[in-house]
Amino acid sequence: MASTLSKKFRVLVVDDSAFMRKVLESIFNADEQLVVIGHAKDGREAIALAESLKPDVITMDLNMPHLDGLQATAQIMTTNPRPIVVVSSESKEGASSTLRALELGAIDFVTKPSSGIDLDMQTVKDDLLRKVRIAAKVRVVRTASRLAAALQAPMNGGAAAKPQAPVARPATPAILPADMRFPVVVLAASTGGPATVMRLAPGFTKDFPAAVILVQHMPAAFTTQYALQLAEFTSIRVKEAEANEPVQPGTFYICPGGQHLRVSPTGRMQLDGATGRIDGYLPNIDVTMETVAAFAGAMSIGVVLTGMGSDGARGAKAIKNAGGYVVAQDEATSVIFGMPAEAIKSGAVDQVLGIDDIYSSIENRVLGLSRLSPTGVR
Repeated sequence: MASTLSKKFRVLVVDDSAFMRKVLESIFNADEQLVVIGHAKDGREAIALAESLKPDVITMDLNMPHLDGLQATAQIMTTNPRPIVVVSSESKEGASSTLRALELGAIDFVTKPSSGIDLDMQTVKDDLLRKVRIAAKVRVVRTASRLAAALQAPMNGGAAAKPQAPVARPATPAILPADMRFPVVVLAASTGGPATVMRLAPGFTKDFPAAVILVQHMPAAFTTQYALQLAEFTSIRVKEAEANEPVQPGTFYICPGGQHLRVSPTGRMQLDGATGRIDGYLPNIDVTMETVAAFAGAMSIGVVLTGMGSDGARGAKAIKNAGGYVVAQDEATSVIFGMPAEAIKSGAVDQVLGIDDIYSSIENRVLGLSRLSPTGVR
């Protein structure tokens, strides 16, 4: 029996409902790859048991007494990192809370059915088991304590929760002529992306001389809120991309969830939600990178960050073939090394860097390109 259990991933269940803890335990223990080794009814217990039991994966409720799931996630990911899957009824209605957890380093989330009864939980059973199994296998990355404190503050009524005066934004200039290209950076991310992007975002400034496009595999309901939250941590203009708007330097665009984003030859955003998944992905990162390569040529920059699968590898080759520059996140700092590894295998990657060195690489490339005359790079 001991040898059988030793092969299973060990799960810590965190939920303030005794009934839900039993339901989750029965689901996990019935799976041949998982076994529940402990329960916690609030964030305090979760932190203590994460330290003493050292589980392979934690399922985390968000709304709990004493210490909530966000506070517990921040503490665990700062001091004793463990893969965390958010399992909460707030995952749908409370997109802000779920995004905070993902930014703090949680791997994924599952929304509890509204009634939360055993029968209804069976409707999300397959999705829950799949995500918990995946999370148990991934590399855990420590969340910087400064970032964790900043992310918790809006939820805890701290200074960051106070409304701030809106930042004046310069009027969007008319679209540049076709021969006046400027650098365009495409950030590609999937699993582990929200926390990773949070490490990059503060580096970008409001006068950054390039456009930045983030394509993150994320549900459609989340990206609007994601843009608002990301804007709290960087001075560059952050917005969800809109159809037919011109791509402009000094702006950080987020591809809307559930839509593919293309950049037209004249430098305008094209959004497509009707096509459905391309190669299994929606949005598809390759699509964005290929069109950016066609638009910006040697002024295109691709950055392939943490994520599962191979999305971004074909796009990286397109950018490289256009004379552009490609960076991949290294294995040591990736939550999942799938996407960066595939980009590296393609032969298109110029540099493989840890997450804390990637912004400097982007900045150096952009500043170098910006010193060239508009027509000097083809």
